[in-house]
Formats: sequence, structure tokens, C-alpha cells
Amino acid sequence: MPIAHVLGVPRIGPNRELKFALEKFWRGEMDASALHATGRAIRLENWEKQRAAGLDFVTVGDFAFYDQMLDHILLLGCEPARFGFADEDALTRAFVMARGQARAENRDCGCGRQGAAHNARALEMTKWFDTNYHYLVPEFSQDTDFRPGAERLFEEIAQAQAAGFNPKPVLIGPLTFLFLGKEKSAGFNKLELLDRLLPVYGGILARLKKQGIEWVQIDEPILSLDLPAEWRAAFERAYHALNGAGPNILLASYFGPLRDNLPVAIRLPVAGLHVDAVRASEELATVIDWLPMHKVLSVGVVDGRNVWKTNLGAKLERLRGLHEKLGPRLWIAPSCSLLHVPASLAPEDRLDPEIRNWLAFADEKLGEIAILKTALEHGRETVAAALAANAEAVESRRNSPRVHDEAVAGRVAALQENDAHRASAYREREKAQQARLCLPALPTTTIGSFPQTPEIRAARARHKKGELTDAEYRAAMRREIELAVRRQEALGLDVLVHGEAERNDMVEYFGEQLDGFALTRYGWVQSYGSRCVKPPIIYGDVSRPAPMTVEWIAYAQSLTLKPVKGMLTGPVTMLQWSFVRDDQPREQTCLQIALAIRDEVLDLEKAGIAIIQIDEPAYREGLPLRKSDWQRYLDWASRAFRISASGVADATQIHTHMCYSEFNDILPAIAAMDADVITIETSRSDMELLHGFGKFRYPNAIGPGVYDIHSPRVPTTGEIRQLLEKAAAVIPPDRLWVNPDCGLKTRGWPETEAALANMVAAARQLRASVAGSA
Repeated sequence: MPIAHVLGVPRIGPNRELKFALEKFWRGEMDASALHATGRAIRLENWEKQRAAGLDFVTVGDFAFYDQMLDHILLLGCEPARFGFADEDALTRAFVMARGQARAENRDCGCGRQGAAHNARALEMTKWFDTNYHYLVPEFSQDTDFRPGAERLFEEIAQAQAAGFNPKPVLIGPLTFLFLGKEKSAGFNKLELLDRLLPVYGGILARLKKQGIEWVQIDEPILSLDLPAEWRAAFERAYHALNGAGPNILLASYFGPLRDNLPVAIRLPVAGLHVDAVRASEELATVIDWLPMHKVLSVGVVDGRNVWKTNLGAKLERLRGLHEKLGPRLWIAPSCSLLHVPASLAPEDRLDPEIRNWLAFADEKLGEIAILKTALEHGRETVAAALAANAEAVESRRNSPRVHDEAVAGRVAALQENDAHRASAYREREKAQQARLCLPALPTTTIGSFPQTPEIRAARARHKKGELTDAEYRAAMRREIELAVRRQEALGLDVLVHGEAERNDMVEYFGEQLDGFALTRYGWVQSYGSRCVKPPIIYGDVSRPAPMTVEWIAYAQSLTLKPVKGMLTGPVTMLQWSFVRDDQPREQTCLQIALAIRDEVLDLEKAGIAIIQIDEPAYREGLPLRKSDWQRYLDWASRAFRISASGVADATQIHTHMCYSEFNDILPAIAAMDADVITIETSRSDMELLHGFGKFRYPNAIGPGVYDIHSPRVPTTGEIRQLLEKAAAVIPPDRLWVNPDCGLKTRGWPETEAALANMVAAARQLRASVAGSA
């Protein structure tokens, strides 16, 4: 009998219950016991869904109030010493590390403590492999120690057992935990910490065994990466130390093929191995051939990263052969955790019925696993109706005329080399732009969005309900835009933005206006903490039927003599932050989006907009996990960006923005994008990310983020000036811009204005200092 299970499920709740509870807690409107009660309710509902689908285990440990890597910092007792923790409870520690510590005058730090000594930056945050999920980065030094820490995992297991479920706990593996952390001591190799870490993991496994756990899932997704030889060798040492310490270990790798790590994974002394049979389907035959006869194989056949229905007939044919060979050693699962897809398709009653019939969210994917298990166990005839309905949906999508647009395909095919290049080199463009804009040295700006106030959200909700007419809604948004412009002028910013009051999300807003995109009402996915996004679904060829932003940007520009940036989302980010069709290469879809954005850029330029920002925060996120696959991606991604941007005149300035990433290894590709100004998130890394740009001698202008917008703390003028001085030591002042790390939509106006006032003051101080030196 095959075993059915999942590696993890969405944890925000079907109606984003966790998001709203967290934000109430941080505002002081909910106490810790109520927040924990919300978590318990979400977990119970998730476990019940898994049991109802006929899964053999419920997964425990996939829930987190903020992030699973953060939970492991607490579980392993390795909170960085710089936070100065004493007797704080685990929840307080978690939110201080996630959100930063505030000074006495900044009351909302989410931790309940104030005081001048209680002040530190949050942990750095970066993308989880090539997904749009962000994790908090552990910090390691020679002094890092590990000890038994937070108890919540064991409490959740007890909760599941008391409710009658059969739990399978999940842990992030010791090598993945170390590999994804950051060394904070010079000349220190974090792998040296493995021998200190393994006894704590061993103690955790021993406790799980005492709790009656039969199987534990240990995730080691770094096995899908290019690993240094010493890290690959450390796997055998680590798992020999853990073997026998506790329950049976199911070692899970996902997001890609194992390739050169396959021999290591196969040889490890564990009871089972999970492989991603969606992204690494070609490797499955080799895994089967090499798998020892005593080991379980968990096959991830349902795509945990995308929303399309699985072709169950095709998957069943493949699984039948595996079942005949493996028998009860065959486990069936999604390719990875379902964290990356929305919770349920059930409430999507307004989604086009034809498109809806092509989709499967987390709940529906549980159902697909159940159908496959039943068919293998009891025969196809027992689920014949479900298989027939699935086959009909798959065929409908394949043949639908709504998917293909010959005009769009023809336009992509007609692209020429000069469509991807500006008319002049950067230095010539820089002269034309300065003559037009007359900006001071170290010009100040923001990334784009301003606080999405309750008034803005209420107006949007009333408009959606039909309680505000289009004209009334437009008037309300114009008032908000004018308010943002006036506040920026009062602060003394040099380049303004319209604030994006009319936008719900930087991708969804554009997806609503592009052909080939479908939008859900409830398809929320966690990005980090309480931050959730609702990715559009790209189901067909993409085109722009009408201008999308020109009216709003032109109105903002009419209110001021200062330049107002046009704000667009770039083609790579539109691709990465959507659920993308899987029936053609991603490159082709990206080029279609690039042409749609190009049309918008040219219309903004015609409307007199002198600066246009095309945000690409997901640019590095799109990199394949293996370096041998990078160059092909970087070639088409940078080409897509240039196509979107290169139709404008020299005097029109093109900006782009990128989020937390390690950029140093792709700097030539970033330079190849040829944006006039790039803004990047650097404050959490204390400007470390900027050093690579200096060594590379990045040729164009850079705006390194000088304060962290993800934390409610307001940085002082001195702190910002110190970061700017670090930046000015790397980037020539004539090519240095001053801006926050990212958009400000999640912040409140009081903290936003206070932080921007300090930022402008710091820029003016350094501007005067540079002028004096000159």
C-alpha cells in the first residue's frame, strides 16, 4: 500500500487569519494567548484536511508565526548575542529578531519592551531558494553555540496526538540550516559549527522518539544546489551521527534535481528519500536504480510550486511502474511544501469557470494525491469519474483558443537586436538627463509606494463592492496622490513618486489590466511574516490593451515642478511573482510581458514623464539553482528588461529596483540591464552588498537603501549618514542616490515622515561635506 503525505501546507489560514492576528498583536490589540489560539486553530484545520484527504500522516512543524528558519534559530538556541536577550519568551525573541528592536521613543517593535539599550537591526532577510518566500538569515560566528531551545515543536506534536492525528514532524536539516546562514566573523567557516550543532539535533530526535514519533522529515534542499566538496562530504558525517538517534528519517530534497549530489543522498544512512519528480523528472529513473532495497522513496509528483491541475492519467501511468517495483516503499507527495500556493480554490466563485477548471490550489492538490493513492491501491476504476474529469480539464486547457494569440507571438518573433538597446551609452545619456532634470548631488527619492492607509483600503473595498462609482474612487485616489506629493515636497525630497495609492499590489495591479492574466479574490500566498501576496495567473499570451498608469502619474506630475517617477513592475518580476503557464518556455512569456511594459514606458514618456522606474526585485530570484544554468537565464532576463526600457530618448532616465539578494556573482548581468539608476536593499547587511558593485566598478548610478523599511524603528540621521559615508567610499558621489531600502506601503505615515526627514537631513549633510571637500 503506498503512503500519501505532504511536506507542508499553507500556514496563513484560509482567510489569512494568521496575518490579521499578527498585526493585531503587534498593534497591542491582541495578547499572546489569543495569538497562540489562532495558531492552534489553523494547525488543527490543516491537519483535519490532511486526514480527510486520506493522507497517512499529518505534517507538524511546518507552521510558523513568522518564518521556519527563525523558528529553528529558537529551537536550536542560537539567537545572536547582539540582541542581548535575557529572559524573554520565544514569541518575543522571534518578533524582535524578525522586526528589529525599537528605541524608547518608537513604541511599536512587536516585543513589548522599550529602552535605549533595547535597539538593534532585524536579522537580514533573503529569498528561499528561487521562490518568492523570504526567510530570516541565521547569523554565525566563532562564538555561536547551540542548546535546547524553544518547546513549540514538541507542544504541537502533543497537540496533534491529543486530537487523534498521526504526526510526521518536519525539521530543516542541520547542513541546510548552516549553509543558508551568514558568517559574521572574518576568516571563519560556518561549517566548523557542525560538530556543535549535531548533538542538539540528536537531542531533538531523541525527544521525538520518546513522543512516539515513527517518521521525521528532515529537509535538506541544499542538495539541489552546487555544493562545495567539504559540504557534500559533511552530509555523510552528519547523518551517521544522527542515525539511530530517533525516529526513521525521511530526507527531503526539492526545487531541482540532485545531479552530482545524488550519490551522497542515496548513500546516507536514512530510512527514506524524497525527490522532486516535477522539476527533476528526468532523474527519477536513476534514483530508482540506485536506491537501496531497504529505503522508502517519496516521489513528489504533484507540483507544489504552481497552480495547474496535475495530469493524473500521465502521473498514474508512471507511478504504476514504481509501485510494482517498490511496493509499500513507495510514498506519494507534492514536489515540495504547498506553502507556495494558495490554500483553496473553493471560494473563487467569480473566477472565469473555464480557467477555474484548469487550476488546483493546496486543498485540491491534497485531493490529487488522494486520487493517485486510491488508484494505485484499489484500481483506476474506483476513481474513474475523478480521472475522467481531470483528463477533460487538462485537454480543455491544451486546446483553448483563449491561450494563444497569433498577434502577440508574431510581435515577439519580429524583435530585432536594436529593440534591446538604448540609442546612446550611459555617459551620453547621463549628460542629457542632468541637463533636463538639474538634480543636486546625492539626489533623494523613495522606491515608489507610500503607506496604504485605512482610508485608501476602505475606498478600494467600497469601490469593489460598488459603493463608490468609478469617478468617486478616482477622486479619492487623486486626493491621496496629492497628499503624498505635498508631504514629499515638505520633506524636501528631490525626486517624487505618486505613492501608488490606487495599487493593491505591484504585480496584481498590472495583471488586472493585461490580457492573458487571470486574478483570484482569495489566492493569498505568504511572502514573509504577515506579508501576503496574491499572485496573478498567466494562462495565455500577454498583451496590453490600454495604458495602465499614465493617468495617475501625469496627474501627480501636474501638481509639482519636481520630477515625479513613473512606476512600473518589470517583466522578470511580473513573471516570477505570478503563477506562470507551463505549456511554453518562461523566456517566451517574459518577452511578451516586456513588450507590454515597453508600450507603457513609451506612453509615459509621451506624457512628459522624465524618470521611469521599472522595478525588478525578483531578478536574481529567477536564477536557476545550478550555476551551469545561469547564463542562459541571465541572457534572456536582461534582454527582456532592456526591451521594456530601450525605446525612450536619452534624456528620459530609467531606474530599476532590486530587493535583498547576493548580487556580487551576477553583477555583469545587472550591468547588462543598462538602467541609468539602480536602487538596491542594503541596510540590513550594513552596506556589505554594495562592496561588490565597487569592486566591479559598476558603470551607472546606484541608490543603496539607507534604512530598513521592514522594521518599524526610525533610524537616526547619524545612522543614515554613517551608511551613506560607507556607500560614498565605494560609489563616486556623482553617481550616488539616497533612498530607503524598499517601498513604504506597509509603514505608517508618522514613522515614514520621521525616517524620510532624517534621510534627507543626512543626505544634505553629506552633500555639504562632499561640496566642501571638492
